[in-house]
Amino acid sequence: MKHVRGPLCTIDLDDRTVDTESIDDVLESTIGGRALGTTLAHDRIPFDADPLGSENRLFLATGPLQHSTMSFTGRMSATGLSPLTDGLLSSNAGGFLSRNFTATGYSAVEVTGASDELVIVHVTDDGVEYEAVPELEEATVSETCEYIESEHGLESEHTVVVGPAGENEVRFASIMTSKERAFGRGGLGAVLGSKNVKAITFDGDSTREVEIPPLQSEVHGEAAQADHIMKRQGTTSVAEYANTVEALPTRYFSELSYEHIDDISGDRVEEKKYKKGTCSACAFACKLPTKDEETDLETEGPEYETLMAFGSNSGVDDIVDVMKSNKLCDEFGLDTISAGDVVAAYLASEDEFGNAELIHDLVEKIAHREGIGDQLAEGVDRIHDDLGVENWTVKGMEFSAHDGRTLNGQGLGFATANRGADHMYGEFYPYEYPLVDADDAFDKKGLEGKPPKLVELENLNAVKDSAVLCKFSRDFVSPERLETLLDAEYEELLEVGGEVVALERHFNNQRGFDREDDQVPYEIPGFEAGLDEYYDERGWNEDGTVPADQIGGSGATPADD
Repeated sequence: MKHVRGPLCTIDLDDRTVDTESIDDVLESTIGGRALGTTLAHDRIPFDADPLGSENRLFLATGPLQHSTMSFTGRMSATGLSPLTDGLLSSNAGGFLSRNFTATGYSAVEVTGASDELVIVHVTDDGVEYEAVPELEEATVSETCEYIESEHGLESEHTVVVGPAGENEVRFASIMTSKERAFGRGGLGAVLGSKNVKAITFDGDSTREVEIPPLQSEVHGEAAQADHIMKRQGTTSVAEYANTVEALPTRYFSELSYEHIDDISGDRVEEKKYKKGTCSACAFACKLPTKDEETDLETEGPEYETLMAFGSNSGVDDIVDVMKSNKLCDEFGLDTISAGDVVAAYLASEDEFGNAELIHDLVEKIAHREGIGDQLAEGVDRIHDDLGVENWTVKGMEFSAHDGRTLNGQGLGFATANRGADHMYGEFYPYEYPLVDADDAFDKKGLEGKPPKLVELENLNAVKDSAVLCKFSRDFVSPERLETLLDAEYEELLEVGGEVVALERHFNNQRGFDREDDQVPYEIPGFEAGLDEYYDERGWNEDGTVPADQIGGSGATPADD
């Protein structure tokens, strides 16, 4: 089985020490990326750690496919204890960071402890250096990147950065890379902020050798030649269809379609797109550099989920207003889905849907925890009663689009996901719209036959996040091709994915998570029976906990010492 290579670099901010250790045994069984980060986190973060305390650890990792020249591999993974969900969480981001990370020679970097002053950590193949940067307090993401380029000659593709939202421990703060790409869901930006780390840079010339099969060239060529609507509209290409089938959350989830979808659709985004955008080594180029000539506003996006959160769910019908919300979130370092849903909850409480000026003001207030922003920065789960609105979250995470009231398998996926209400964890929605071949599709309603498929998809996505491979490769990297690329049987790979899901679940179980957390705030026909079938398929207990014999050999956590 192919796997990432290189030692683990541990950065201890308490006393500014650096330790390098071989983890070859872990690498051989985990592939890399999310599986590596999850295994290390499960073993090294105390089960009772405070997500915003010094005992929490952040793991950054690549996988074997970052050593290829193949499209869909310009991504990497981040793992830690989430301040939003209070559970173990992995997030991944695209852009151009991953190859610069691999150039340091490390398979993973671990950040623990907390600095007593705001710092940038510089990681190279020669070692680690700390730079105090009090002058960057409250600096935006672009201001921080400009400083690093000016002072150190490193462009934004060498960096991970937190904006004011991370410094102020907003529970859904992002870690940003390449200025506009985000390790978005779950608030890992607040984890770095709590450690007083403004940025980490990566540079070197020590990439480890991982031999990737020649199939990589075939996949890359097909991605380059494909005539695909995502090359023009990114994920917003699904917006009008989702609206038609009533799967587009609108006005804080009170409706399932938006009468003004034409004003914020993929066509409107495409009209604002002014050049191609991509990630490292990728010829598919589905990113969305956009510009409004009248206001001179430039951003990247919005993608479909941002269009939902700051568009239909906030009652906004002007694509430029949605673009501005997207830009502000990138600059301040906020997850656009959670930020938009929190704003929509406030708009619902104040009957202010469509008030774009208020929305932009709220985003800034959230990032700086000013006024009402201090309350909203806690997320919907913690403040919905105060606002007098329904709690549209799972495990504390705000909902993405592809509404489970219409797409029932995706609804079950929201419930079971260890990460919370995130569509990319199990990614069932393509099978229900459907966006796949008819022979592979499921009826939107009900859960018949869906739990086993959901288990497969969750396991498969864990493998992709470990490889690290973009989810939008699904039309180009079949199970057979994945076997070739990773030199392992498909079932063996799914077993690795299942172990990742079980480790996440076991960690969360130790923090009190069980079946009661695997719920959604709406009715799905046959839901409890479907949940039973899901647990049975995984070999878990009826209460949603993982049997001890599934976690053998994972090692003891510091909490067990």
